[in-house]
Amino acid sequence: MKLLEVDALSVSYGTTAVLKNLCFTLEEGQWLMVTGPNGAGKSTLLKAVSGGLAYSGRIRLAGQAPQKIKPRLRAQQVALLTQRHQAVYSYTVEEVVAMGRYAYSRGMLADLSPADKRMIEISMVQTGILSFAQRPISSLSGGELQRVFLAQVFAQDPKLLLLDEPANHLDVPYQRQLFAMLAAWIRQPGRGIISVVHDLSLARAFGSHGLLLKAGECISYGDKEKAFLPEHLERAYEMDVRGWMRNLLSNWE
Repeated sequence: MKLLEVDALSVSYGTTAVLKNLCFTLEEGQWLMVTGPNGAGKSTLLKAVSGGLAYSGRIRLAGQAPQKIKPRLRAQQVALLTQRHQAVYSYTVEEVVAMGRYAYSRGMLADLSPADKRMIEISMVQTGILSFAQRPISSLSGGELQRVFLAQVFAQDPKLLLLDEPANHLDVPYQRQLFAMLAAWIRQPGRGIISVVHDLSLARAFGSHGLLLKAGECISYGDKEKAFLPEHLERAYEMDVRGWMRNLLSNWE
């Protein structure tokens, strides 16, 4: 089943073209790793797919144009986790995670159902934040805050999960836990993930497919072995990426 179809996608900020004629699909069970140098348009791509930016071209979520899907129903299909979060209000951790269930509520003042409460608790357990569920989010570190908003999108329970540098601010143990959780999440029927990553080792280790961008254009796309061939990486980054990575790895031998 195709969760997402993107055809001739282009995005411009004023007269500056940020994405240029991108084409790709995402099917059930696939994990697409989007990578490339700074300024390649990776985060812009996620915003366009999630409906947060105007674009030209064609996007289909499970065969439907996003604009024709009611926001509440669209939120049941796709969730976006960005890099930056603002802890402006003193909501508790649990209250922030509970916001992920809004797409399933009967209204702003509706009580949480038993199913909602169960999903919220499971999401906090998965992300390791249950022990500080009653703390205000304004008291959290960057890494803790990242896990709170990850729990929120887990509670949202979408079919398509969009992640912009999900391991940002996380130390090594939580990076390992995070990607293990995502690998388990995507094994459930009808789900797919698109992740923006800078770490090519993570992209190769966990992704099924890759999309390599440079200056808004597609350098390569396909299964990860094809997308991340050394010649494609060298074209994108203008350096011998494979040689650099192998040299780094040699320090652990």
